[in-house]
Amino acid sequence: MSERFLRAGVPRDAARIAEIYNQGMEDRVATFETEPRSAAQIRLWFSNGYPIFVAGEGDRVMAYAVAFSYRSRPCYDGVREFSIYVARDGRGQGFGRAALAALIDHAKSRGWWKLLSRVFPENAASRALLRSAGFREVGTYEKHAKLDGAWRDVVIVEKFFG
Repeated sequence: MSERFLRAGVPRDAARIAEIYNQGMEDRVATFETEPRSAAQIRLWFSNGYPIFVAGEGDRVMAYAVAFSYRSRPCYDGVREFSIYVARDGRGQGFGRAALAALIDHAKSRGWWKLLSRVFPENAASRALLRSAGFREVGTYEKHAKLDGAWRDVVIVEKFFG
């Protein structure tokens, strides 16, 4: 068995991160996006200073967690919107949990007070992971956006560190 790792992401991870994101997009379980992401688009996350943590095995990234600015107003400086994605062949193996835990630790160390996101209601695995990491489900945005021509709801999740 190869050795597992957890570390801050680096620009050379961009292609694999894009691949993992695109799997989630193709599976229609995690995003409203329908156009594949490129490595160049992911590299912008690094140049914009977004914290990205990756977990994997051997030399292969299997999951990532990233936090983006929530709003531009100064009153929201301590709030970040996050995403977490796990490769199809890495799901249910703890990679997502590790990447998310690193992101939470980073958020706390930066003095941020909240992480939040939105999850498709039927994404039971993500919802279970988030609950086990201390996120609470705040409510549901009904008919938040269309995917493949159909309205989809999203569950709002948050974790407050104060």
